[in-house]
Amino acid sequence: MAAIPAKTGGRPSEPRQRVRAAAAGALMHLVLVIVAVIVIYPLMWVVGSSFGPGGGLANATPIPENATFDNYVHLFTQTNYGRWYLNSLYVATLNMVGSVGLSALCGWVFARIRFRGRKASMLGILILQMFPSFLTAIAVYMLFLNFGLLDSLTGLALVSIAAALPYNTWLMKGYTDNLPASLDEAAALDGAGRLTIFRKIVLPLMRPMLTFVAITSFTAPWMDFILPRLLLQSSGKQTVALGLFQMITDQYSNDFTTFAAGAVVLAVPITILYIVLQRHLVTGAMAGAEKG
Repeated sequence: MAAIPAKTGGRPSEPRQRVRAAAAGALMHLVLVIVAVIVIYPLMWVVGSSFGPGGGLANATPIPENATFDNYVHLFTQTNYGRWYLNSLYVATLNMVGSVGLSALCGWVFARIRFRGRKASMLGILILQMFPSFLTAIAVYMLFLNFGLLDSLTGLALVSIAAALPYNTWLMKGYTDNLPASLDEAAALDGAGRLTIFRKIVLPLMRPMLTFVAITSFTAPWMDFILPRLLLQSSGKQTVALGLFQMITDQYSNDFTTFAAGAVVLAVPITILYIVLQRHLVTGAMAGAEKG
């Protein structure tokens, strides 16, 4: 009886699989290195410019030869950077508190409570996410003008909260949908009301997503330029974005190295915040995208 030849096709051999896995890993690391260089080099250039002598960009390099702290001294002594920083801090804090509270409550309501118009409301919130907030700039300006809220940091924070509320609501709803409803039912059987269930049971379980929303809501006003430019008028109410922009667009003073120093000081606390709470950011972002 003739022997049956062994099959040579099908799954590749183990050495070939190892070679493919090694090649894929090397390619992935190469892409990561290229992306890191693209991201890090501009940051090094900004940091180096902040320590460079002079005020122009002609001699700015990532590693300055004659490094100096004069730009940082000039930033805090010859400009209103401290006032701009406090204004931005006030808006960011108010935006963070308001966004966390409202988005947590709205997300819980849409996830747990069934009411008439719920699907239509969710669809409306989804549609609102598609439009950037600056498209309503004229309407917001007229509304603030009629209510006397122009040149108000509190009014700017309210606009920021409203602009981010649709997105944050969907995040909180998606996260709350993944929480076991049996906890709510058990608490209801024990006589707990809806607000008690939300405050003592659901809210503590929302901590990863609450942290994510808090950090993103806190950092957003630092980089916002369009709405502060539209709603803030007096120099004492300027935010960091407006102040730094004016620093390099004034026809009488184009101090780019001081601008770089201000950008570095602005980025330091936000960077530390992201590094410390990175785990919560990743957990919250992934959990909110699982179900919506």
